[in-house]
Amino acid sequence: MNIVFLGGAETVTGSKFLVETDTTRVLVDCGLFQGYKWLRRRNRDPLPVDIGSLDAVILTHAHLDHSGYLPVLYKRGYRGPVFAHPATVELCGIMLADSGHIQEEEARFCQRHKIGRHEKPEPLYNQDEANASLTLFQSLGYEQPMTIGDIRFHLQPVGHILGAGSVILEAEGKRVGFSGDVGRLDDIFMHAPKPLPALDLLLLESTYGNRLHRAEDPFAELAEVINSTVEGGGRVLIPSFAVGRAQVLQYMLDRLMREQRIPKLPVYLDSPMAIDVSEIYWNYPEQHKLSQQECRSLGQSTIYTRSVDASKELLGQTYPHIIIAGSGMATGGRILHHFKKLLSDHKTTVIFAGYQAGGTRGAKMVAGAETVKIHGAWIPVKARIEMLDGLSAHADYGELEQWLQQSDLAAGTAIQLVHGEPEASETFRDYLRQHTSYEVDVAGYRTILRL
Repeated sequence: MNIVFLGGAETVTGSKFLVETDTTRVLVDCGLFQGYKWLRRRNRDPLPVDIGSLDAVILTHAHLDHSGYLPVLYKRGYRGPVFAHPATVELCGIMLADSGHIQEEEARFCQRHKIGRHEKPEPLYNQDEANASLTLFQSLGYEQPMTIGDIRFHLQPVGHILGAGSVILEAEGKRVGFSGDVGRLDDIFMHAPKPLPALDLLLLESTYGNRLHRAEDPFAELAEVINSTVEGGGRVLIPSFAVGRAQVLQYMLDRLMREQRIPKLPVYLDSPMAIDVSEIYWNYPEQHKLSQQECRSLGQSTIYTRSVDASKELLGQTYPHIIIAGSGMATGGRILHHFKKLLSDHKTTVIFAGYQAGGTRGAKMVAGAETVKIHGAWIPVKARIEMLDGLSAHADYGELEQWLQQSDLAAGTAIQLVHGEPEASETFRDYLRQHTSYEVDVAGYRTILRL
């Protein structure tokens, strides 16, 4: 069996792992490269795989860095099955279509305003192509066995977001685990990841391989930032991932207002996709910690703005309020229009509530950028920029070590670190080598591992 690292190696995006046996080829994850322009260019390159020889795709979860390349695969002729948890199937139904729509809109905007070098910018894929790729999906419940050729596999819950799972794959006498994105052991919202079975090889994410989440109470941190902003007469902007983070933020803000720890403020969820995703979350109560009553309360305390006109009306509001809008790394979406209006106002506070990949606007702002480029114009950053690390849906290196120790991994189990920036992966490798008995290395992009 061979494993080829076609993405998610030496970076946190573009996860794609090709598994080859003598008779069968499957792709575990099919994600978009995001962040730096040199990374995003890879999305346009031909995938070094004969599409016609690919027997199946297996998704760990719905985030675009794990699923967003599927419409490209479809566009280039793939017609095999895509296996994913039922919740992932539902979420991808929203996210892939939205991704195609955003790419079409950005291409039209760039052409209209003559931004970029191309006379007629083309989207990587459009909404119709994204919708067409959804016909390939087949639902696979947790622990439900599936066989493709001589490869057997199943999913097991891993926290992180709704429907997320680790892939446990067996072929040619070897068992390989693909961690996917691993959730927190004591998450505010999601259940803890299930420990792994005995494995010959584990591909382990390393997003937070060089960091520990701060021990501060995230509710107290969020309350302090909001209260100080409101006292100054300002507004709060929260760039948010539509899947997982937007739902956690709604819950936290609702609870803080019910407990009178922050004043009752208008809270706008300015993201049609996040609104739809929230409704899916409430349909899977067994996968998260919220009660049905708490789910109903969120619907009453959050104002949903679906239409473009409703979103534009928010730009004229001057009284204190909170806007949650996509995208989480400020790479696109409605948050950019709010940034253009409010980033130059020192009374504004921007709260980033998740990982910011290198090269994204979010990463630049967290690092202290004085200006950011939005729709071809440089916008001064005078707003207060805050980062709430405690809301991350990724386990840090200490939690990942605990998860490994809870699992049935034997001494000497091989681990390849994936889905991490180089510094994070290298630091995590050294840490695991010093504190565990596993054989740990860092996966290289396009390298081939033979088992």
